[in-house]
Amino acid sequence: MRNRKKKNGERRLENLSSLILREEEIAGLNESAPFDSKRPLRLEIGCGKGDFVTGMAGLYPDFNYIAVERVSDVALLAVEKYAKSRHLGYLGDHGEWITPDGVALKGDTWRIPLEDAGNVRFFIGPAELFLDLAAGGSFESIYMNFSDPWSKKGYASRRLTHPNYLVKYAKLLTAGGKIHLKTDNDGLFDYTFDTLAENGWTVDFSTRNLHSPDSPEEIRNANVMTEYEKKFTELGVPIKYLSAHPN
Repeated sequence: MRNRKKKNGERRLENLSSLILREEEIAGLNESAPFDSKRPLRLEIGCGKGDFVTGMAGLYPDFNYIAVERVSDVALLAVEKYAKSRHLGYLGDHGEWITPDGVALKGDTWRIPLEDAGNVRFFIGPAELFLDLAAGGSFESIYMNFSDPWSKKGYASRRLTHPNYLVKYAKLLTAGGKIHLKTDNDGLFDYTFDTLAENGWTVDFSTRNLHSPDSPEEIRNANVMTEYEKKFTELGVPIKYLSAHPN
């Protein structure tokens, strides 16, 4: 689905750039920087419009989160959604961000205090770049939600669970860390299950129907639904889920 260009998108991102990581900051990420408190780090690759990371940040405030999104106009919606959830203001009628004090930002950067910015930061750019620059042993969990299955012949290397990516995840995870995959796509799920086994990973849990009453309650209760997940679930499409760790 092609996303319509957002009006005043660059200006809106600049308004909330305190929530956005620059490329040169990636290597310095840790359990405290650039956050207000030291907490274990979690990573979402392909955050879309931000439903998952915003929900997880509220549900699990004892973790810090990095959300990566390649498409800037999609990332913009995620950043603004998270900012609203933190009561950091709202989008005005003319594309300006209105701060809690009623200040209408134009092209200005708002230096949001760390204690107000909360436990999520966003990186807008390719996942490959982020994964290559991030320090090893940084993340307690890595989430991939409804990523492109790249089903066409010859495109397997673009899948986020291709062996090339698994090597990067294994490097970035802390001891005992896990990856988590959610998808509606049977082909991607089967491919991932087989590829993990072939590359020295152990699947800790998997299900072909995450929202079935037969799924463990702790798994279902810990799940924050994405925009796609809500749509597919309403259409009766079973959601596939697995978690795994490198051996």
